[in-house]
Amino acid sequence: MVKLIHTLADHGDDVNCCAFSFSLLATCSLDKTIRLYSLHDFTELPHSPLKFHTYAVHCCCFSPSGHILASCSTDGTTVLWNTENGQMLAVMEQPSGSPVRVCQFSPDSRCLTSGAADGTVVLWNTQSYKLYRCGSVKDGSLVACAFSPNGSFFVTGSSCGDLTVWDDKMRCLHSEKAHDLGITCCDFSSQPVSDGEQGLQFFRLASCGQDCQVKIWIVSFTHILDVALSSLKMKIIHHQKNTENILHTLTQHTRYVTTCAFAPNTLLLATGSMDKTVNIWQFDLETLCQARSTEDQLKQFTDDWSEEDVSTWLCAQDLKDLVGIFKMNNIDGKELLNLTKESLADDLKIESLGLRSKVLRKIEELRTKVKSLSSGIPDEFVCPITRELMKDPVIASDGYSYEKEAIENWISKKKRTSPMTNLVLPSAVLTPNRTLKMAINRWLETHQK
Repeated sequence: MVKLIHTLADHGDDVNCCAFSFSLLATCSLDKTIRLYSLHDFTELPHSPLKFHTYAVHCCCFSPSGHILASCSTDGTTVLWNTENGQMLAVMEQPSGSPVRVCQFSPDSRCLTSGAADGTVVLWNTQSYKLYRCGSVKDGSLVACAFSPNGSFFVTGSSCGDLTVWDDKMRCLHSEKAHDLGITCCDFSSQPVSDGEQGLQFFRLASCGQDCQVKIWIVSFTHILDVALSSLKMKIIHHQKNTENILHTLTQHTRYVTTCAFAPNTLLLATGSMDKTVNIWQFDLETLCQARSTEDQLKQFTDDWSEEDVSTWLCAQDLKDLVGIFKMNNIDGKELLNLTKESLADDLKIESLGLRSKVLRKIEELRTKVKSLSSGIPDEFVCPITRELMKDPVIASDGYSYEKEAIENWISKKKRTSPMTNLVLPSAVLTPNRTLKMAINRWLETHQK
């Protein structure tokens, strides 16, 4: 079930945005303030509210580590805050002075974008607090922004319905009319779509608009030898007007719901509204694991999978050519998890070594996921390399967190590539993720007494 566990009613006007870090919730409002709450008990931090902006605050976001919070306002400024003590680190003024509607950190925290009502977009250096590059779109206000998982480019969305793609040097690579009545939000999936050709990267982007449509895009990006030769293609793969399977309808707000955000490490959802409140919702893990979608959301625990469910899974893993073989051998969920390289070769007669290796790799990923869900360990606490609970998490330059020893071994024994994106790591520097470590320790205290 989904239950309302807390309501925050501290803002004096409409709530415009809410954002989670691993340990905090930030909210901002037309009342010119940003408020910070502990996820432990939802008490407001002693240094909250954060006050500087002279007009409405439209957006707030945490850096990947959670140590810095950015906020932007109608007053034309984007402000960086230290989340530990509320100290203001920098005030960055939009060159045009136009109201700033959206801000977003890059995955490595080195850059921050700010998009304004006059269509200008600025890329800021978050270490020097200086303007790095500036650009603009032809029409409309900028109201949405999202970085690709590897940080090599980002997308902005405008009130005129355009999606515009920029590289990390602020060059406009592509612009496309995406929604007829204006874009309201866009975001990248953190998971790569598939392994592409050499030099070609694939990403999944979602956009939504006032035309009542959600669109999913496959974005392919080529960047050769760090020179100005770049190409980008966008291909729409799905859009829909309505979800076909509604799990829950949350109706406690009394006016328009303006924002929502999922917590990265707990089963929490925050929703903000024009009724001046923020509601915190808690999801039951068992309910989520039993959720189904009409498209192809797989059952979380594979012991219950039928042969048809296995066929669906094969298609999702780009292994549809094996559906006939698996059906002929009556492979259900339980048998799927017990497959070995010997049974794939001897019983299922899959001759290609490469194909057997891919199937085994996908099955191992499935086993790991089932193990993680069965144990109840939040996936964000699990190292992507070892698939075990992290003890000493660090942030790599790809923006992802890993067990320190595991990522150090990865970098020393392999090419310096990201385990998550398979792209070259910009730097070998590893930053301790103290916020995540604290969250893991709190979870251990609660769940493993």
